[in-house]
Amino acid sequence: MIIDGKNLIAGRLASFAAKQALFGNDVDIINAELVMVTGSKRVVVGKQKERQARGHPYKGPFVPRREDKLLRRMIRGMLPYKQSRGMIAFKKVKCHMGVPDEFKDKPTTEVQGANIIKTHTLKYIRLAEVSKLIGRKQ
Repeated sequence: MIIDGKNLIAGRLASFAAKQALFGNDVDIINAELVMVTGSKRVVVGKQKERQARGHPYKGPFVPRREDKLLRRMIRGMLPYKQSRGMIAFKKVKCHMGVPDEFKDKPTTEVQGANIIKTHTLKYIRLAEVSKLIGRKQ
């Protein structure tokens, strides 16, 4: 199953992908940098910075900064990843920045109700911008 993440809400996309992975489907999410996170820019970036400041630099918890890794971490939060079925499901989820050559001409799956246009809020930020503001290394 291939899901195009362009203009999709991150939480709704993550819950859909987690459910499909638990059912046993392989989930590939393309255009992970174009996924939207709802909320004001200040609040979203502030939460991510709090997560990074938590813990110890050598012992963790280690929070990713790249867009595809951030999205995969959100999906992991919606899986029982400490149990065997959650570990198996998490291995079935892959996130890609851009569109890899192997997925160029393949059809994508539509996630119902996850498009940012259907929300009533005007406060949202792209995952690429969040990643840049929390210190992504190029």
